[in-house]
Amino acid sequence: MSHHAATLSLPLALILTATVWGSDDETLTPRQKAHWAWKKPVRPALPRVKDAAWVGNPIDAFIAARREAAGLPPASPASREQFIRRLSFDLLGLPPTPQEMDAFVEDKSPDACERLVDRLLSSPHYGERWGRHWLDLVRFAESNGYEFDEVRPDAWRYRDYVIRAFNEDKPYDRFVLEQLAGDELFPGDPVAQVATGFNLLGPDMTDSSDQAERRQNTLNDMTDTTGLVFLGLTVACARCHDHKFEPIPQSDYYRLQSFFVPAEFRADLPIASAAEKTAHERALREYLRPARPIQEALSRLEAPYRQKLYEQKLARLPEEAQVAHRTPAEKRNAAQKELVAKTGRLLGVSPPEIVQALNKEDAGRHRDLQRQLRKLDALRPAPLAAAMGLRDARGPAPKTFVLERGERGSRGDEVQPGFPVALVPGHRSTPATIKAPTSETTGRRTALARWIASPDNPLTARVLVNRLWQHHFGRGLVATPSDFGLRGQFPTHPELLDWLAVEFIESGWSVKHMHRLILTSATYQQSSRVAEEVRRKDPDNRLLTRKTLVRLEGEVIRDSLLSLGGRLDQCMGGPGVFPPLPAELAGGFKTWKPSPDPRDHARRSVYIFARRNLRFPFLEAFDAPDSNLSCPKRERSTVAPQALALLNAGDVIEAARGLADRVARKAQDTDLRITLAYRLALGRRPSERERQLAREFLESSPLSELCRALFNLNEFIYPE
Repeated sequence: MSHHAATLSLPLALILTATVWGSDDETLTPRQKAHWAWKKPVRPALPRVKDAAWVGNPIDAFIAARREAAGLPPASPASREQFIRRLSFDLLGLPPTPQEMDAFVEDKSPDACERLVDRLLSSPHYGERWGRHWLDLVRFAESNGYEFDEVRPDAWRYRDYVIRAFNEDKPYDRFVLEQLAGDELFPGDPVAQVATGFNLLGPDMTDSSDQAERRQNTLNDMTDTTGLVFLGLTVACARCHDHKFEPIPQSDYYRLQSFFVPAEFRADLPIASAAEKTAHERALREYLRPARPIQEALSRLEAPYRQKLYEQKLARLPEEAQVAHRTPAEKRNAAQKELVAKTGRLLGVSPPEIVQALNKEDAGRHRDLQRQLRKLDALRPAPLAAAMGLRDARGPAPKTFVLERGERGSRGDEVQPGFPVALVPGHRSTPATIKAPTSETTGRRTALARWIASPDNPLTARVLVNRLWQHHFGRGLVATPSDFGLRGQFPTHPELLDWLAVEFIESGWSVKHMHRLILTSATYQQSSRVAEEVRRKDPDNRLLTRKTLVRLEGEVIRDSLLSLGGRLDQCMGGPGVFPPLPAELAGGFKTWKPSPDPRDHARRSVYIFARRNLRFPFLEAFDAPDSNLSCPKRERSTVAPQALALLNAGDVIEAARGLADRVARKAQDTDLRITLAYRLALGRRPSERERQLAREFLESSPLSELCRALFNLNEFIYPE
């Protein structure tokens, strides 16, 4: 929530009378101090319940206690077919095969469910499914946004890092450390270098006329996102003034930002191994032996033209800017450095400009040298692997000031790195203790990362287990997953939330351990069907008297269609791919050129190139998030374009034909084909009424049309 949204959505009278948090001595009122989320979670005792036989693990005891207090019974368990389909979509984002369903149904061993959960958690598709949830949260995209939306050629490395981290069950505290301070804590680890790309994933106006303001915007974005993602706090509301509703004074915002101020924002962090560097240097020497004389000749030819064009552009700048550029870098004052940063982009001379300026004789010579150089392209080694991320600048850290009204030109008091006052024991803000891991870094982000990843932090574990719960049940125990403050919603089961948070920490911050607990609970294994009286008394399912039906995301729908149609390419990782756009859109977007390899068109949706200014149309119809902002929970609209997409999208039509071909090859008569089509698309056998309707339909329509009709049932996108 931005500070603007927080104020504009409220009546003026309330704004004027709202409490301003953070007095001069930054002490909190008793109400502020008592907020549940500021207190370190403590493992509560398990409550006693009447129906002890229903309790499968500790989670169920907390759920049953609340439900029994309301006098409500649980729903009956989901059938085995329903359970494996639900679990497969939840953990892998793909439907189970009939063979997998049959094996699970026939497995009568007492640990069948546990072994199924473990098998799915060990699948590489798990990381693709749960990595997507994290990418929503961290506003992942592969382009800068704004008017030009330039491509970020190495952003995909962060996406692959996230997928691998989930598959490896990287401890969450390590996951936090790597993303906030991987370069400081693990300087020799290229994986940790890639992880720091988290901080630079937000939109970036690279052509800004004020580069200092551009840097400030990036600092604001990483401060805001760190608060939302890891702490579940809307710190952005304190950027321009003391937070209107939370105990976060404006000084806290800039103390938090101060941890990031020394960082350099890099798009070229070297991540190649020593062996790769050695091989690259060898290949480069082989290339430069014949190429360097040609390059030097080109440079000599272009030099006078480049200088002339530069001088012409420099002459158009104001006189003070010209003086700043002509002053040696080491002798420039602060104002001159700022002028150079603001105007430097206006002086760039591009290769086409040089070619245009060449006289006829030099132009011919230039073309000849370029031809000679192109003949050597086969010898040119590919660039070494690089990534976007952070690295601390050498030298003393720049000072950080409170910015009045959030404006860079209105400096207030200087502040030191520090943690939000509400989360500091004793509720008084003091500068953070900072010890640099090496002489080449300030250690500021290390201090921040260790504080966030500490078992003593009251928010970190709670926020993450709540996100896991939300994705499994459709709603978190805290319904505002990125707002645990006073304005956020109170937990429906606060004791359970604390029990889960402590369990998460004591398990070694294992995300997969928490999945196992949740998925093997009787609470998760309930069906969605309950008596009308129960539904009336618990209309929003706050007491978890049943399983809430949740619509699949667009990526899961598309991936399921590819899988059912027999087209899904399971290749993992690498640069984003470009499936073809619908014919009616293809001509209008020159920046979207379909990948030349047709197999890339059927890759999983998490690998589709994430362009900020053009979301893939099928995914956009099903509420793909805006990657300019952190998305803790996707919207789920019900609009006409969704129905039209499921009826007419090319992927749907092709999937229907592919599924029909699969069914026709494996089943010889009409009844068997109907049964197999239902089992593949919906995970169950048809009723007699459905079978009869399907027979009648197939008398005048092809099997592919029956398959397309199954894709358009609610049951296809709302699994039980």
